[in-house]
Amino acid sequence: MNLSNISIVILAAGKGSRMKSNKAKVLHEISGKPMLYHIIKASKELSNDVSVVIAHQKEKVQESMQKYFDDITFVEQDTTNFPGTGGAMKNVTPKNEKVLVLNGDMPLISAESLQGFLHNDADIIMSIFDLENPNGYGRVVIDKNEVQYIVEQKDANQAELNVTTVNAGIYAFKKSVLNTYIPQLSNDNAQQEYYLTDVIAMAKKDALTIAPLLVDEEHFKGVNSKKDLAESEMIMQERIKTKWMEAGVIMQLPETIYIEDDVVFEGECRIENGCRITGNSQIINSEIKAHSVVEDSILKNSDVGPLAHIRPASMITDTHIGNFVEVKKSTLKGVKAGHLSYLGDSEIDEGTNIGAGTITCNYDGVKKYKTKIGKNVFVGSDSQLVAPITIADDVMIAAGTTVTSGEIESGNLVLSRTKIRLVKDFYYKFFGKIHKKI
Repeated sequence: MNLSNISIVILAAGKGSRMKSNKAKVLHEISGKPMLYHIIKASKELSNDVSVVIAHQKEKVQESMQKYFDDITFVEQDTTNFPGTGGAMKNVTPKNEKVLVLNGDMPLISAESLQGFLHNDADIIMSIFDLENPNGYGRVVIDKNEVQYIVEQKDANQAELNVTTVNAGIYAFKKSVLNTYIPQLSNDNAQQEYYLTDVIAMAKKDALTIAPLLVDEEHFKGVNSKKDLAESEMIMQERIKTKWMEAGVIMQLPETIYIEDDVVFEGECRIENGCRITGNSQIINSEIKAHSVVEDSILKNSDVGPLAHIRPASMITDTHIGNFVEVKKSTLKGVKAGHLSYLGDSEIDEGTNIGAGTITCNYDGVKKYKTKIGKNVFVGSDSQLVAPITIADDVMIAAGTTVTSGEIESGNLVLSRTKIRLVKDFYYKFFGKIHKKI
């Protein structure tokens, strides 16, 4: 595909008041990434000239996208003097002869769904839906496979109201069309805005060709509310999980599983119900059991859960992590941690067993410190390892021990317990003889 045949402009300047949020609409997330990210990602598969028009919270929008893309152009819209979709195109200078105009609130668009705009030589290509119930949409009147005009519902007569074809909001223009008609746009309307759709009427008057392109509603679904956001999330999740199941990942009750866009699976993997896998996680030949969370971590030849929490920057290899175990920013290789433990800022080597109730005390209220545990270490239940600490190979730590020494040498048993004290008949003395009778 020749990426220099088309320029893409993404309109991302609006406030999105119906979202009822202080956050710019295009920064609301779908499967772990802002909506705008998904649109730019699809656009870059088709074009090497991608522009994003910004205005509302422009600094935040630009900063957010520059984390992911370093070769897109940001164009600031003068919303005071030139509001509206037509005004958004005033300062855009596309490089290529065909210009595809997308909306920043359509995160389900894919490169495949835009192919129809690339292979048509009409002066304008206009996307359309056919809806069973078009109420609320402007109608698109088509004759002989050409768009004749667009009419808003409030302005439509009965015959026009019976039309079920509506505007999907995406257009491809020849650059010459934009150069001719954008300067001619007027804001002489109720909203006092400059509308890109007015280009359609002017071009039709000059006998230019305006081709309709029927698109599927799923890919071109706009997000205007939190409800739309949730619906789009479900569609995106279905796509992500379908891709990985087709690649061989086993998912139990996939509708209950959440997987973000950058997660990667390799080899034989199994994901049970209720799991959440986020960030740049890599799951390699591993099993994640029910209701576990894996965040921005790598699992290789391991099993996790149920009800485990693997927090960011963890590397877990050849390891068993059981229920109610939390791991954070740690490297575990060949380890068994069966249940009820917290392992933070740790390096733990192969053959080591972590008993129930073990915690690494990695934070003193000011700084965080590392715990290093060697090979074949047996850590008894309910142990506290106060970092910074290094435990060499072949060490036993007795149950209930608090280890505070900075370095434990190989072969040692570590034991710290208060001597047990028995007070005869204390229970009966405390509660009274009535308990003894019972």
